[in-house]
Amino acid sequence: MSADADWRLKRATAADAAALSLVASACFLETFAGILQGVDIVAHCAKANHPDAFRDWAEAAAGRVVVAEIANGAAPIGYSVLTTPDLPAVETGAADIELRRIYTLSRAYGTGLGPALMAQALLDARGLGCKRMLLGVYAGNDRARAFYQKQGFAKVGERQYQVGATLCDDVIYALQL
Repeated sequence: MSADADWRLKRATAADAAALSLVASACFLETFAGILQGVDIVAHCAKANHPDAFRDWAEAAAGRVVVAEIANGAAPIGYSVLTTPDLPAVETGAADIELRRIYTLSRAYGTGLGPALMAQALLDARGLGCKRMLLGVYAGNDRARAFYQKQGFAKVGERQYQVGATLCDDVIYALQL
């Protein structure tokens, strides 16, 4: 935890799945409201942010899930998820890991939480023996893209994915560990 921050990071367990599902949906809504249709956001969150997914990710030996909590009361305000890569547009190998998710609620912007989550993800990936971290980010999310580039990530590909009625473009980034 940062000396100036009122949050802390902890490794998530299956018991954190419901909290992670909630904060994941809130972060997705904050990020994509006004970009995607509301009905599509709700349907996507119900499917992609189901507690079972977070439970499975937390229990997977080849990945890590970290939750960021407010120090006073332990309310979740952000998280990161490392998994085996699922990026068909890029060739991957056994030493690769995907930063599938890294989000914070807007109340945490400027507190150092994003860089702390990234630093922990990099530490965890190296601890798992990984040599390269990959991630996909919405091409129109300039804030996130600038953050990843500042962390040293470089573009290695592109992909498209469907969220309801909207076909979204992603940029795929990689960082050698």
